[in-house]
Amino acid sequence: MIAVRLRSLAFECVRFPLTIVFSFIALLTYPFKPLTRYHIITIWSRLIILSIAAICGVRYRVIGRENIPEEPSIILPKHQSAWETLALQEIFPPQVFVLKRILLKIPFFGWGLAMTSPIAIDRSAGMRALRQTLEQGKERIRDGWWIVIFPEGTRVAPGKRGRYHVGGAWLAAQLGTKVVPVAHNAGTVWARKAFLKYPGTITVSIGPPIDATGRKPDELMKGVEEWIEQEVERIGSARHS
Repeated sequence: MIAVRLRSLAFECVRFPLTIVFSFIALLTYPFKPLTRYHIITIWSRLIILSIAAICGVRYRVIGRENIPEEPSIILPKHQSAWETLALQEIFPPQVFVLKRILLKIPFFGWGLAMTSPIAIDRSAGMRALRQTLEQGKERIRDGWWIVIFPEGTRVAPGKRGRYHVGGAWLAAQLGTKVVPVAHNAGTVWARKAFLKYPGTITVSIGPPIDATGRKPDELMKGVEEWIEQEVERIGSARHS
C-alpha cells in the first residue's frame, strides 16, 4: 500500500504541472483550425496515459477494434473514471464530448477543454439544451468529428449501474448515425475522485455498432445498456492480484 501511495503521489506531481502547461498551450492554439487544435491539445491526454502506465502500472488493452466504423458515429461509453475520458482519444478517431458547460469554468483544465470544440450544454435548460445538442451535433458529424456521450451522465462506481439517459440514442436517431457501445473496468484501478491509482491492466471492450436510423431511442438505449453492463461484468476487475 505504501508503494501505491508513493506512486500515486509521483503521478500527481507529473499530472498537475502538465495540466497547467497544456492549458496555456491550448489557449495559444486558438488561431488554428479545430482539428489542428485537437491534435495539439490531446498530446496532453497521451502524456497522462503514458505517465500513469510508467509510474502507477496502469496499462490497457482493447478488444473489438474491428467494430469501429469508418464513418463518424456516436460513442456511448461506460463512465467509471477520469481515465476513459483520456483513453478514448487514443482509441477512437478525433472526437468531441457532450458535457456540462460548467466544466469549462474549471481553471486550467477547463481552458484546454474549451479549445477542443465540445458540445457544452446547460442540462437545466431542457428543450433548449436538446436543440443545441442537435444543431451542434449535426455540425460536428458533418465536419468529420465523432461524438462522445456518457449515457449515465456521471461516473458510477464499479459494480453499480447508473441511470442510462436516452439522449445519446435520440441524437443518433436524429442524425442517422451509428452508436458504438463501450465497456471497460477503469474504475477498479482509478476510482472516482480517488487519489490512489492501483496497478492493473484495464480492458476496453468495443461493441458492434448499431445503426440508429429508424430505431426508437428508448429501445436502442436499452440494448446499449444491457450490452455494456453484461460486458462490464464479464471482463471483471483490472487490478493485479
